[in-house]
Amino acid sequence: MSSLCPFSKSSAAGSCPMKLDNKTGQETRNGAKNDEHKDSGTISPKCPFGYDSETFKLGPLSCMLCRALLYESSKCVPCFHKFCKVCISRFKDCPLCGADIEKIESDNDLQATVDKFIDGHARIKRIQVSADSKEVGYEQKNVIYGDVSMERGAFLVQQAMMAFQGKNVESAKSRLNICAEDIREQLQTQGNTPELCSQLGAVLGMLGDCCRTTGNTGSAVNYYEESADFLSKLPAKDLELVHTLSVSLNKIGDLRYYDGDLESARTYYTRALDVRRDAIMERSNVSCQIVDFAVSLAKVADVDRSLGNEDAAIKGFQEAIDRLQSLKLNSTDAALKQRRLSVLQFLHNQITDKQSSVPNTSV
Repeated sequence: MSSLCPFSKSSAAGSCPMKLDNKTGQETRNGAKNDEHKDSGTISPKCPFGYDSETFKLGPLSCMLCRALLYESSKCVPCFHKFCKVCISRFKDCPLCGADIEKIESDNDLQATVDKFIDGHARIKRIQVSADSKEVGYEQKNVIYGDVSMERGAFLVQQAMMAFQGKNVESAKSRLNICAEDIREQLQTQGNTPELCSQLGAVLGMLGDCCRTTGNTGSAVNYYEESADFLSKLPAKDLELVHTLSVSLNKIGDLRYYDGDLESARTYYTRALDVRRDAIMERSNVSCQIVDFAVSLAKVADVDRSLGNEDAAIKGFQEAIDRLQSLKLNSTDAALKQRRLSVLQFLHNQITDKQSSVPNTSV
């Protein structure tokens, strides 16, 4: 799952809004409050669930194992410490106090509280309620609670990424599905804006990663294809967009490759290659894009070899080698240098040993 925040372009500085410091976040919230009062149809009441940006802490609603908001909240018996169901199911002793776990019980009340927090503060679509917590129609008033020092969409993605890294894939999928649902609603009212299409494309790609991790390749391919469809609607001038689109296409190619559908794999690898070729024609001095382009050349060449087209394979491998050998990197680009060296070693092995092995599936 990519660590790039699909909501970074929503922030004024162009960086992930989850990384804003407290001062900046407070200034943003104060500015938002002033803007809200300019609209007579919008009010900013105290959150009826009791959460506010000054005193509320996420800790009581988070799992200490995956570090994300609780999902399927469960408590250990007899110590009653609380974790996500998937997380605690891996233990025989409570990881917090060391007590033997006799059984695990659902904590529906705590989960209801977590869900209320998500609805009130994390969803992009604001819940429509009056100050006394009674629901009202969209045409009456739009109530926006003061957020808990975070950008709503970015917060959901952050929670999903932490859950995914903690091997709680169902939790990650749940948060990403909420985020995707909210973006789709925005698309219906605002149209296919570049920002929304980019955000939805990235979130769908993450959902594909979740399905792939659980072995659900059919759903993974569907998510990757939908991700590519949304991202393909945008001008391929943004580096992050180009990377996300080409990675989604390559991941579909990888799944087709391992399923033995080489022709289909080649089609998707070639689409990713074309996206990256166009990108380096626009910006030939971006080193990471040249390395990505070489990887795509290698993927297509590898499939050509498997299909029996050895001449095309050697040509593709050699072009990739030439591109990488002509690349000049700064002394500060240690990670990119290592990646370039790894790809070059792979390419030389392909030419000398005639091995068939699809290159790094993460790119």
